[in-house]
Amino acid sequence: MSTARNEAGTAIGEETISRRAAYVPEGLRTGPSVNDRSFIGHPGGLPWMLQVEMWERFSWFGMRAILLYFLTDTLANQGLGLSTTAGQVVVSAYGAAVLLMTIPGGIVADRVLGPWMSTLVGGSVIMAGHVVLAIPSVPTSWVGLILIAIGTGFIKPNLSTVVGGLYDKNDPRRDQGFQYFYMSINVGSLVAPLLISFLRGMFGYHIAFMAAAVGMAFALIAFFYGRRRLGEFAFTIPNPLQPGEGKKMALLGLGIVALAGGLVAFFSLVVFADSEDPLVGAISWSLFIFAFVTALGYFLTMFRSPRVTAQERSHLSAFTPLWVGNVLFVVIFEQAAGKMATFALDNTDRSVFGLFELAPAMYQSFNPLFVLLLAPVLGWLFTRRAGRFPNTAAKFAISLVIIGVSALMMGYGFSTWPGGAALAPFWFLAAVFFVQTVAELFMNPVGLSVTTKLAPRYFASQTMTLWLLAPAVGMGLTSVVIQMASGVGDGVFYTMLGVVTLVVSVGMFVIAPWVQSKMDDIDQREREGKASMERAEQGSEPADVA
Repeated sequence: MSTARNEAGTAIGEETISRRAAYVPEGLRTGPSVNDRSFIGHPGGLPWMLQVEMWERFSWFGMRAILLYFLTDTLANQGLGLSTTAGQVVVSAYGAAVLLMTIPGGIVADRVLGPWMSTLVGGSVIMAGHVVLAIPSVPTSWVGLILIAIGTGFIKPNLSTVVGGLYDKNDPRRDQGFQYFYMSINVGSLVAPLLISFLRGMFGYHIAFMAAAVGMAFALIAFFYGRRRLGEFAFTIPNPLQPGEGKKMALLGLGIVALAGGLVAFFSLVVFADSEDPLVGAISWSLFIFAFVTALGYFLTMFRSPRVTAQERSHLSAFTPLWVGNVLFVVIFEQAAGKMATFALDNTDRSVFGLFELAPAMYQSFNPLFVLLLAPVLGWLFTRRAGRFPNTAAKFAISLVIIGVSALMMGYGFSTWPGGAALAPFWFLAAVFFVQTVAELFMNPVGLSVTTKLAPRYFASQTMTLWLLAPAVGMGLTSVVIQMASGVGDGVFYTMLGVVTLVVSVGMFVIAPWVQSKMDDIDQREREGKASMERAEQGSEPADVA
């Protein structure tokens, strides 16, 4: 049986051909990924996927920048009329719900459609959601948010999987490719709050939401146009359904939906029956429990699966503490659209030296701005120190230290400038975003890359889903903590988070050598691949990093 190499660097032949998704374009790239250097030394499919991510993030962060204000604004101003605390809980719970939808997104990709088709479906649903959200009524607002959650669940894990599939397992350019990918995220999320905030001020929320739909349309155009620059991996179903499994999966899905509905009903009618917002509390607790139990189930399934090799289980052992660190990081970092958005609105003097005034949503652009400024610097530093401190595990520990410091800064800010006549200077919140951005750059780009490297072969998209479940658990936990601490001042809330995070970071430093030892074989293969590529560039031998 003749064989070739797929984009994950594994041999494929007749068996893999039978696993291709229904739609496969002609002229796909074949051969080792190292031979494709048509985009500044990277595979030719990368720039098109970067455009997809840029526009998809434009649509998401544009909506997210004004979401809290939309939820808490009055009905007369096109808002939904929730209280500030309820709005903050809903924002965090909604973020968790969006990421929980990556579960069916990853399963459908791995077992039914493949990564490329799943991403296309997800993007189309997101665009439809923004269009529905632009219709001025309360019911369509909630329907639009639900559609966006479903679509994002399909596109989020699978687009990263498509990007990872551009590189063979041992291709040393993978980390840098994800750095570019991460930069494209921040180009979209930099522009979106500025434009969406302007449109919201001029025309209201619903026109602003329509602009997000236009951004998603551009993403779909780029995604479809760039399909021929990809490899077979993007159109391959790694673990296709066997006869009879489809019906079982459908029944399982319906059972899970019924279970989730029962959980919400229990919390709403029993636990939170006497609270001011029983449904909000019920949804937040249900999402947290569901996210945590689901993530635990994913870990157990992969550790116990006979299709996962002993070496892959060792990789999963290294992945586990990194995943836990990401959960804690998210609890603080994802307050940007919640409590930090409230701080921008109620606790900040937004006048910039008396020259002009920042709109509250514009503060959401500081993080991507700082990413674009700092990512090249830290990327250069990490490249220079490759193989030395800080390694992957140490980067996660450092990230937790820095994000913990940012929480202490916010605790100080809420305590010093409680609002009213006592307002923080415009630059304070920007400074907190700067510190959080540094923490982010130590974790997120590295996390995306290391997830694709540590993923078991038969659980590629689902491992990316598991990585995305970490922020789902984190945001679910955040919504629960916000609700439970509603009687505690925001200053105390942030100070407690900061202290807990700093304590956990110490533990992460302690176990860092053990974590790194579990992925030494991957690092060694990458070093060998890099050496092979350098020799090939010097003309001494053909490159072979597949």
